Amino acid sequence: MKIDPLIGGVFVGFGATFVMDLWIVFLNRAFAIPLPNYCFIGRWLRHMLNGTFTHPSIAAAAQQPSECPIGWIAHYMIGALFALGLVALATPRWLQSPTLTPALVFGIVTVAFPLFIMHPAFGLGLAASKAPNPMQARLRSLMNHVVFGVGLYLSALGLSLFR
Repeated sequence: MKIDPLIGGVFVGFGATFVMDLWIVFLNRAFAIPLPNYCFIGRWLRHMLNGTFTHPSIAAAAQQPSECPIGWIAHYMIGALFALGLVALATPRWLQSPTLTPALVFGIVTVAFPLFIMHPAFGLGLAASKAPNPMQARLRSLMNHVVFGVGLYLSALGLSLFR
């Protein structure tokens, strides 16, 4: 059975995001690394409706209605969009026979999104330069996106078993 690239890409993106979230929970439980607050993504998106795209501190910005569910939905939708980008670049044949390298490279490339868009918009500066420990924030983002890349591969591999 041939996998529709759109449906397959969304499935792979949701799966990869879930793998990344499992990794983050593991780090939290095993090493007490704080969990990310995806409500801040919802807060950021809700403030965009009023024309505010950057904040001195997203944590200090006014809370918005439904910011937490919006943030979690956006988190998974971003993962799906990233996976669709991978499928478009690697071609839909990659879904039929996934390999680790394109997924891992793509996962690493996606770290540009938090470093160069979200961190500055949230008041953390370019590549978390204003964070309390910038190098730790950068490495954590990179590590999470490497795991996202592995999740892309594992999800595509799982999906390919159903063809």
